[in-house]
Amino acid sequence: MSSATPWLHGSLIYLGAAVLAVPLSRLLGLGAIIGYLGAGIAIGPWGLGLVTDPAAMLEFSEFGVVLMLFLVGLELEPRRLWALRRPIFGWGSVQLLGSAAVVTAVGVAWGLDARLALVAGLGLAMSSTAIGLAVLAERNLLATSAGQSVLSVALLQDIAAIPILAIVPLLAVGHGAAAGGGWAGAAKAFGMIAAIVFGGRLLLRPALRWIARSDTPEIFTAASLLLVVATATLMQSVGLSMALGAFLAGVLLAESEYRRELETDLEPFKGLLLGLFFIAVGMSIDFGVVLAHPGRVAALVAAFLVAKAIVLSVMSRSMRIPLAERPVFVILLAQGGEFGFVVFQAAQGAGALDAAAHSLLVAAVALSMLLTPLLLLAADRWWSTHLARHPRGETPEEIAEPQQAPIIICGFGRYGQIVGRLINAAGLTATVLDHDAEQVETLRRFGWPTFYGDATRLDLLRTAGAAEARVIVVAIDDVDQNLAVVDLVQQHFAQATIVARARNTTHWYGLHRRGVAHIERETLDAALLSGRSVLELMGWQPHEARQQARRFRRHSIELLEAMAPHLGDEKKLISVARRGREELEELWARERAERRRPQDLGAWQAEEGESGPRANP
Repeated sequence: MSSATPWLHGSLIYLGAAVLAVPLSRLLGLGAIIGYLGAGIAIGPWGLGLVTDPAAMLEFSEFGVVLMLFLVGLELEPRRLWALRRPIFGWGSVQLLGSAAVVTAVGVAWGLDARLALVAGLGLAMSSTAIGLAVLAERNLLATSAGQSVLSVALLQDIAAIPILAIVPLLAVGHGAAAGGGWAGAAKAFGMIAAIVFGGRLLLRPALRWIARSDTPEIFTAASLLLVVATATLMQSVGLSMALGAFLAGVLLAESEYRRELETDLEPFKGLLLGLFFIAVGMSIDFGVVLAHPGRVAALVAAFLVAKAIVLSVMSRSMRIPLAERPVFVILLAQGGEFGFVVFQAAQGAGALDAAAHSLLVAAVALSMLLTPLLLLAADRWWSTHLARHPRGETPEEIAEPQQAPIIICGFGRYGQIVGRLINAAGLTATVLDHDAEQVETLRRFGWPTFYGDATRLDLLRTAGAAEARVIVVAIDDVDQNLAVVDLVQQHFAQATIVARARNTTHWYGLHRRGVAHIERETLDAALLSGRSVLELMGWQPHEARQQARRFRRHSIELLEAMAPHLGDEKKLISVARRGREELEELWARERAERRRPQDLGAWQAEEGESGPRANP
């Protein structure tokens, strides 16, 4: 019984601090992260002293960051990740190298030794993945331009872990021999990544399928945790970021049938462990160093935050991040990060940093992480005031007044506008949301009452009247955001019928799996109209071309529905598709062999009289 006392005592302290601090922080409008950090400061060595070893808790709670990256990976299909390769390796490298260079230059100008300044620059260039992604999730901004950009940069920082740790020992006198080991470690790291990617594609799904057949939910939860722990352990064994390994595992399972179940099982663990991580960060702030050198710590924090903010501000303009999202992008990446602790610890062990410099840099990173949510709150108020004073700015104000139209259109580009014009011509009213600032301004100049807002945010949907809406049209161009809105509507506004736009067949399947009944592929009807024109130009009668196009449309939709149950089974998909194509070709071949009958023409004329003629494109 006595052996359990320390564990129970620690649980009581951590859970009690979180339960008291987080609701209070939210009540004051400061957000959950500030509550966790404040709780850590209160119970840590410089607070009430209830916990005296924050380093042990920080190491354990880092698993929350690992789980978070795994869940982020589950939201990114391999194709989507491949599409992000340029932002990851392009802009991610610009941020890392640019920030490191600027911070190093500031350190040299401050009078530091060049090697010490470079170590500080490399460590301070890293940002907190945990705080960054947690803030984006809390504000529902992960699907926005700024959110995707922050994610891309964070992934590059995880990938850069091995090169940085290989370089740091070289900056210490007498450690030149470490070069070989560093490059050997890099080779092992890339080999491990390849093993996880190729091995995972072959083994993960069959293993999860076998476990799921046991029909034991708790074992599937245990298997989910085992998967994350195993990939994290493999990556750590070669000195690479555990979070990167978990992210790769998540991406490999993003298209699997177990994706939602994995998310449901791991979400509670992620939330609790992330909370513990933020508490541990608050406890790890060495206020002894801060009190001994307040001016030096404040100058260091201000210097590297401003230096990184300059680099990130230039990047945000070049990346064309919307004006309203730039403060989030800059502030979340300007802070220091948990990986900075690892870099400085390695540098001290290699002799590149002395104990005093190590303590100073760690305190600066921890304080920057503490300041980040506060800076975001200040930026929210200042930025909104700034935009209100400059009505010609790039970003209009978000929807603020509650709306009551029975129809909501999310996304008002070339597709949504056609839907909106038809609805308007029929005498119906709709609330229109679009996240493209320039598009909103243009539409308003043409007299369309369009509201600026991100439809993936629950609060904006509520303001738009989603709780009372009868129909919600999801016409957003981006596939991930489109599906995110569908998930949000199905979860919170079940009374509304969803009418969704599908960009392609993959998107159609994603909507079909979610049970959306009214789906239209954006290119299907336009392509069929063009096909009708071709048939008519080749001598077909208009009614024959129209009938052929309508039947092909019906067949295409039926074929998609027949293939849907076999997703993931390539052989079965090919078989169903080939059989459907052959059946259609045989049917049309028989019809071409028949002579046209006069009653067919009369039936077509009657049909046209009911529905009205359809103009050619």
